[in-house]
Amino acid sequence: MLSNAGCVIIGRNEGERLERCLESVCKAFAQVIYVDSGSTDQSVQKAEASGAQVVNLDMDQPFTAARARNAGLTLLYQTQPDLEYVQFIDGDCELVSSWPNAAATYLDANPDVAVVCGRRRERFPDASVYNRLCDIEWNTPVGEATACGGDALMRIKALHEVNAYNVNLIAGEEPEMCHRLRMQGWKIFRLDEEMTLHDAAISRFGQWWKRAKRAGYAYAAVSWMHRNSAIGIWQKEVARSMVWGVVLPIIILLSFVVSLYGITLVGLLLYIYLYMKIYLRTQHHYITAIRLKYALCMVLIKFAEAMGSLAFIKDCLLSRTSKIIEYK
Repeated sequence: MLSNAGCVIIGRNEGERLERCLESVCKAFAQVIYVDSGSTDQSVQKAEASGAQVVNLDMDQPFTAARARNAGLTLLYQTQPDLEYVQFIDGDCELVSSWPNAAATYLDANPDVAVVCGRRRERFPDASVYNRLCDIEWNTPVGEATACGGDALMRIKALHEVNAYNVNLIAGEEPEMCHRLRMQGWKIFRLDEEMTLHDAAISRFGQWWKRAKRAGYAYAAVSWMHRNSAIGIWQKEVARSMVWGVVLPIIILLSFVVSLYGITLVGLLLYIYLYMKIYLRTQHHYITAIRLKYALCMVLIKFAEAMGSLAFIKDCLLSRTSKIIEYK
């Protein structure tokens, strides 16, 4: 077990997935915090039985992953203020046994690095095309990175410097915090190491669509939050989703209505171009069947992300508090 690191798990109604998570984590860390966001199953009881300390979030306040992680970090620091590192992990993930030592060794040797993450894999990538898409999404480049995901080993000192996660974000909290860390001179690094097994359990198109919409909301929220930053974040992602998901469809529809069929055809051909570009870009990585589905989903995702961005704009105009977009 690592003597200088603790672990924070967050979850809500994860069932058997939480059991696997707890078992893997408790083998690696002596100090484990589980933060529960209003579960109605036996999650709290399972966590307590495993020896983890449990934080039950106040149900009168909106749940966010950022709020849960901050609550876990606070208790961890209060319990063990001498710890150097914290492993964050989602309750639907299982920790790979070799990861903690590899990650901690890297942080020990690189004092300018605040966060290290590794390869998160889908447990059942062949269960659905959506699970496969998640597995592809997790396969990020090795080396210095701009952000991490929900699973990562982090330097507690660095987290305190930037006040950890922004609790007002309903998604995108890790990239946003990593952005602030980088602005303070810290580095984020993706190691060539296996880290966690994730169980997305996405079997329906509606689930995948909501997940993509949530990503679009996060893109817009975070890019707006840091619109005056010296280093921008996600402005390009917002612009791309709005062009492909809003502007181009409007142009196609209007040109068809006024019988400008040439413009309509060009607009439709642009979507075919986008599809083929994505398809050809993955030719050295995946088999044909996966590439065909992946390219289609990456075109469709522009519409879902655009809807998410528009939802953020609407919330801003109405001065409305954002609500979590759940897909499970």
